[in-house]
Amino acid sequence: MEDISAYFELAREGESVEGDIQAELGRLESFLGTVETESLLNGENDHLNAIVTIHPGAGGTESQDWAQMLLRMYLRWAERHGFRTEMLDLQDGEEAGIKSATFTVNGEHAYGLLMSEIGVHRLVRISPFDANKRRHTSFASVFVSPEIDESIEIKIEDKDLRVDTFRSTGAGGQHVNTTDSAVRITHMPSGIVVTCQNERSQHKNRDVAFKVLRSKLYEVELEKRRQESQRQEDAKLDIDFGSQIRSYVLHPYRLVKDHRTKFEVGDADRVLDGDLDGLIKAYLLAKRDRGSKAA
Repeated sequence: MEDISAYFELAREGESVEGDIQAELGRLESFLGTVETESLLNGENDHLNAIVTIHPGAGGTESQDWAQMLLRMYLRWAERHGFRTEMLDLQDGEEAGIKSATFTVNGEHAYGLLMSEIGVHRLVRISPFDANKRRHTSFASVFVSPEIDESIEIKIEDKDLRVDTFRSTGAGGQHVNTTDSAVRITHMPSGIVVTCQNERSQHKNRDVAFKVLRSKLYEVELEKRRQESQRQEDAKLDIDFGSQIRSYVLHPYRLVKDHRTKFEVGDADRVLDGDLDGLIKAYLLAKRDRGSKAA
């Protein structure tokens, strides 16, 4: 604000600073948008890092390729915001794309921002894998949980766990690919399965997998509490279109539409390149308005 005021003073004195004023106004607008979005993040865990998991739906190569497109979108979004990401588990598809991916997004309010992405994402396009160039619809699911602080009590009994080790199938050098360093932990009461094969040692992979399991179990408990405490009206935004939260249409027109908020972006390529801020902000605003009406 001080810089803008100084530039206006220079302009009154006859200096040619119109470009500088426009640039500073753009910076101010961007800053205020960020502040407004962060003001909407007041949930108990909104400030925490996020753990993101992506799974393709039915459809083989087509949906696996879509899952990889979503992975790139979120990694680009994190890069735009200066967040640090770490891949915990990545399973490549047989022909293209991925079978699954789990990664962390480390940064202030990462979980609060990425909560808006939980659900099924739909893609409509001319398939690059179809020799007849027909239009295909693909689905992939995204789940986000907070990376919880170690001080939070989550009771996990050893008798409820099944720990399997196996040989890594991903990149990582000779040592990773020739030893049973990868770890899979199954929490039998909940059916939650987590896998980590990113680290070179089995011990490190086990530690990372256990942290992811604790986070997922914590999110399950939070969801139980939310369901018990929220009023039915307060839950509508999350329940409506629960199986499909957003559509990305690349043919016959280009459009990204969020079915919960009705927010649309005409530049689908920009969104797929990581520009999710408008969609995220629309979700947070709708969530706030929903809470105000319920109150």
